[in-house]
Amino acid sequence: MSDGTPADLFFDAAIGLLQRVRDEEGEAIAAAGALLADTVADGGRLFAFGAGHSSLAAQDVVYRAGGLALMNLLAVPGVVGVDVTPATLGSALERVDGLAGAVLDTSPVRAGDTLVIISLSGRNALPVEMALGARARGLKVIGVTSVAYATETTSRHSSGTFLKDHCDIVLDSKIAVGDAELTLDTIPAPFAPASTVVTTALLQAVMATTAAALADRGIEPPLLRSGNVDGGHEWNGRVMAQYGDRIFYRR
Repeated sequence: MSDGTPADLFFDAAIGLLQRVRDEEGEAIAAAGALLADTVADGGRLFAFGAGHSSLAAQDVVYRAGGLALMNLLAVPGVVGVDVTPATLGSALERVDGLAGAVLDTSPVRAGDTLVIISLSGRNALPVEMALGARARGLKVIGVTSVAYATETTSRHSSGTFLKDHCDIVLDSKIAVGDAELTLDTIPAPFAPASTVVTTALLQAVMATTAAALADRGIEPPLLRSGNVDGGHEWNGRVMAQYGDRIFYRR
């Protein structure tokens, strides 16, 4: 690790990754925003899925002030985060064959919807099967992953494939294998993960693109406002009433 405090070095690493994503993923971000706008305009519904810490980025675009009201969380019990005990259960469930199919079969997803799947490694059975199953059911799939894992690790799915191989659009977070940005001679393991910072920014860039794309078509984007702003609850009530048949987190 070079000169500078660990905090400074982490910020530098995160900013560098964000700049790479901005410079290298612009075309994919535009395509993802257009796809979500198409889905909204055509009467489809929007869903986001992530397991473990990848779920944080999925949760960040659901029921979010300034975000699209139509984005719903496709939750898999036990893998949403560290709220289960033991926390390692979520990691184990990501490798279970058939779980994704069971979730899709009992969820409200249908042909014409779009599913955003977030998985840093993209190598486990759950995100791979989620993408395969969603596309088989007529959904469009946007994958948010680190493409580096596909060349530096092996798949844990029986097909030998990764999430990126089963998506209509792939957003590459550029995160290095291992998700740790810093090293220090006095610390035996690399540390300071940046995947949440970068992945969340990627998705918010897509949401912004979607809102602008809808406005360009003469469609008011179904955006939520903060409940802590005067008039926010009234605004959200109007949006939810208008799009109630496509919002599932309030039922």
